[in-house]
Amino acid sequence: MVEVTRANSEADLIGIQALQKANLKRIIGEVEATKEGFVTAEYSLDLLKAMHTYGASVIAKDGETVVGYALVTTKDIYGQHELLDDLFNVLNKLNFEGKPLNEAPYVLVGQLCVGKGYRGIGLVQQMYNYFKDCYHTQFNYLITDVADNNPRSLKAHIKSGFQVIHSIDYGGVRWDIVLWDWNK
Repeated sequence: MVEVTRANSEADLIGIQALQKANLKRIIGEVEATKEGFVTAEYSLDLLKAMHTYGASVIAKDGETVVGYALVTTKDIYGQHELLDDLFNVLNKLNFEGKPLNEAPYVLVGQLCVGKGYRGIGLVQQMYNYFKDCYHTQFNYLITDVADNNPRSLKAHIKSGFQVIHSIDYGGVRWDIVLWDWNK
């Protein structure tokens, strides 16, 4: 039985890293990435530990195995990963409903992943609902970006309550910035 909870040990963070590595686009290839979805960024164990100090990531576990995760990423992590910094820089220039995002309390999903064999059973929505339950008193918005060439991921985000608020081009790929307004 799969349980959605927060990462609470180094073993959980190692499980996140293992699942991440198994789903990197550069490893799985273009055909599988297009069909199944993928992750782009790689995070070291040290960075995952640092991120964890500001907010424990949401994970799905089958027994002791991490089969899904949504990385909690706060502004405190700025300066430790180029791709996250780029997203924070873009968000600091955007408005949402007429208000500057750089003045709003928001949290990023640094990355979302569900392992093969666990896709299509509602884990994305379960993890995001748990994420909201854990963090909605601290933050107004949950924000992330999704590669345009990852339609499976964008569909899952929209289904979970996100809306596209902006698009950017980065590294030859178009990215949709999506936001879930927890005030609604």
